[in-house]
Amino acid sequence: MARHVSCDDIRTRFSHAMSDMYRAEVPQYGTLLKLVADINAQTLYHNAHGQDALTDRGGSELARIEIERHGAIRLGTASELYTIRRVFAVMGMFPVGYYDLAPAGMPVHATAFRPVEDDALSQNPFRVFTSLLRLELIEDEDLRERAAAILERRQIFTDRLLTLLDRFDAEGGLNDEDATAFVIEALETFRWHSHATVDADTYHAFHQAHRLIADVVCFHGPHINHLTPRTLDIDATQQAMPEWGITPKATIEGPPRRDCPILLRQTSFKALEEPIVFPAEHVDESGGEAGEEAGTHTARFGEIEQRGAALTRRGRRLYDQLLAASREATHGLEGEIHQRALAEAFHDFPDDEATLRRKGLAWFDYQLADGARVADPASLPGERDALIEALIEQGVIRARPITYEDFLPVSAAGIFQSNLGESSAQHYATTDSRGDFEAALGVAVEDEFALYEQRSERSLAACLAALGLSRVA
Repeated sequence: MARHVSCDDIRTRFSHAMSDMYRAEVPQYGTLLKLVADINAQTLYHNAHGQDALTDRGGSELARIEIERHGAIRLGTASELYTIRRVFAVMGMFPVGYYDLAPAGMPVHATAFRPVEDDALSQNPFRVFTSLLRLELIEDEDLRERAAAILERRQIFTDRLLTLLDRFDAEGGLNDEDATAFVIEALETFRWHSHATVDADTYHAFHQAHRLIADVVCFHGPHINHLTPRTLDIDATQQAMPEWGITPKATIEGPPRRDCPILLRQTSFKALEEPIVFPAEHVDESGGEAGEEAGTHTARFGEIEQRGAALTRRGRRLYDQLLAASREATHGLEGEIHQRALAEAFHDFPDDEATLRRKGLAWFDYQLADGARVADPASLPGERDALIEALIEQGVIRARPITYEDFLPVSAAGIFQSNLGESSAQHYATTDSRGDFEAALGVAVEDEFALYEQRSERSLAACLAALGLSRVA
């Protein structure tokens, strides 16, 4: 029996193939990659502490940044969401977190498919933010029924891909030949199609209801709408974008610039206005199509992100409180003025690793220092938190912030709106739709906070056990 290819390997093959495809479809994405690589090299050259922090983990953190990407797709039906979960499972990616963007004016809810194990994340943390259209939020009943009928007719997965999914489920993996075929077939789901599946009048009706509805309903499949590299300095990247012929959005989304970055900061360039073709509304006497109509569609854009420390539930509550309080002070501001006002609003959020750790605001990964040993275990405090601090102060254990692997719904909405136009935002009634989403998905989404806590606890327990102090772990 042929050996199965690891899910990590398949994920890396697929992410490289998608990057190549997207570069061919959106040439400015290639420019974006060169810009980010240049900024990252400069940042590491001028920041020895940052380079040390990335190489402390055996160089894995530095290596992953070079290949790190996140993509985003928008699906139309529960069936599509269920099957895409199976597709990502082949790549060792699982649904983490639930994001309802309706309160932010977007008729979708979402999850992020990503690796969850430490080793898998260090090899390739490829993640795809996956939204599902909420048809019930389309107020016009006729339009809602037309959307449902159109989506019900389409098939976004190839027959060969569905066969390979069944084989993976039955055999627990894919051999090398099938893994190669899987990447080729899965890529078709994410490919751009310039021919709409509806006539121009139908497209414009959906577009008027909400641009995201038109993007989901009117095409053959969920074309990848952005593929995001990770930068080590998003402010420098934002400033350099015009020099590279890229016009950035006016304001960076997420927390302000900090000495100790937290969560996720994002920027992007304006969505492309791309030529599309609407099908004929009738067939001529010879049996051919007549009256094809040219048009344009705006959906795909370039995005860049900078990732910081994952926050605990307590830290996230503080972040959300300060973000909400900052809205009045930052309303209508852009660029550096906005960032200064935002930084002032976040003055009460500690900006050093030691305070974040001691106050339980961020999650940390623990490692033994080289040659670490405890000279006099009896002299150490018995209380767990005090013990950890003593070991850190003595240089026995090193604590590094755990990288945030997930997303921020307010930031995601901000990116969408800046690219689709502020007028695209609507007001939707807030309803609890997580149960419906998970029912469509076929599984419950993972709790991102629990994943970070487990990782932190595993690393700490391993350190204490190696030091013969596992009794307090």
